Amino acid sequence: MATIKITAAAVSGIMEGARPNKTTYYFDDDLTGFGLYRTTGNTGTYFAEYRPVAGGAKKRLKLGRVGTLKANEAREAARKAIANAALGKDLVKERADERASGTVRQLVADYISEKEMKESTRAFYKITLAKHIEPQMGTTKGVALTRVDVQRAHSAMSKKAKYSANRAMALLSAAFVWGAKRGYVPEGVNPAAKIDRNKEEARERFLSAGEMARLGDAMREAETIGIPHKSSESKHAPKEKNRTVYGPHVTGAIRLLMLTGCRLREILNLRWSEYDEKRGLLLLPDSKTGRKTVVLSAAAQAVLDALPRVGKFVIAGHSAATEHEAPRADLKKPWAAIAGRAGLGDVHLHDLRHTFASVGAGDGMSLPIIGKLLGHADAGTTQRYAHLHVDPVRAAADAIAGKIADAIGGK
Repeated sequence: MATIKITAAAVSGIMEGARPNKTTYYFDDDLTGFGLYRTTGNTGTYFAEYRPVAGGAKKRLKLGRVGTLKANEAREAARKAIANAALGKDLVKERADERASGTVRQLVADYISEKEMKESTRAFYKITLAKHIEPQMGTTKGVALTRVDVQRAHSAMSKKAKYSANRAMALLSAAFVWGAKRGYVPEGVNPAAKIDRNKEEARERFLSAGEMARLGDAMREAETIGIPHKSSESKHAPKEKNRTVYGPHVTGAIRLLMLTGCRLREILNLRWSEYDEKRGLLLLPDSKTGRKTVVLSAAAQAVLDALPRVGKFVIAGHSAATEHEAPRADLKKPWAAIAGRAGLGDVHLHDLRHTFASVGAGDGMSLPIIGKLLGHADAGTTQRYAHLHVDPVRAAADAIAGKIADAIGGK
């Protein structure tokens, strides 16, 4: 162990000298506790040594490598570390705690797996974690994450998906609140709180009668001769390339979305056992708002009755009738093709639900009746009696679905 004045010139001389046969330590003759060591591999590292106020053995805090950190920068870092120790702040312990703590990805993943929530919500959260949170800050320690880090991550996410970025912030904030209660992060620490989020505007897109007619034509084309693939922009390419025919379960799902006002997952997760043919009802055990009874119109029942029964799900997926059968994941690609063919590229599948409601509202039907048809949460207290009180609701369902069925040509 040698005592020297640690300066840039002195450090340069040490590192250029013959390699030591064992790790050699050098302490500064001005700032007690500041030093550097050189290993047999010729690596130099600055450090600060101090004794915690609470007592115990001396602790050594690595400040950085020689070459990465300048001598004067290392001196200032050592001065702060030693001063903090004198005030009772143990940086070595804090760093050890930080390393021992979980990452942001672990914190959010634990929240998703352990928190009681609907399985559909859990699935959505897993996607949000994988697509948005993990790429931006997944490897950052939970206790080290700052509000600045989160705001920057939100800005980066917003360039691709503004609304999804907001959903990611809500998930991250909830995970920190949950984690604080379990000691995973310090109490009161929530870097996702008060983040400036993107302004959201409610979507009001619904189909006109003419647009519904075009969609009906596109669906019939899809299930018969097929939707043509997009042609190449090359002048030598054929005008129309191969076509893709979509089976009855794809077009059937779209028709059911239009004729019932149901949410996408309510239709894709629908089982044949939940279809009461005699009473014309769908008895959903779980939806966004809990148990739900859907009163079916004659047009909607006609679509259901025409669908081939393959497996336990009404809308058969790739694993239909197999041992590990699962509901269809989504309708993104077929919907994009069919909607594009109908000239409705700006229409989302959820807009079909808005269309169902708008047709009813346009015909002067009461909002409570429309709310009951859609299964809105504020009508939940009357949902349990739907099977006893379906006549006026069925009349409304028939009126709405009848108009839509006429527009798309029925089936």
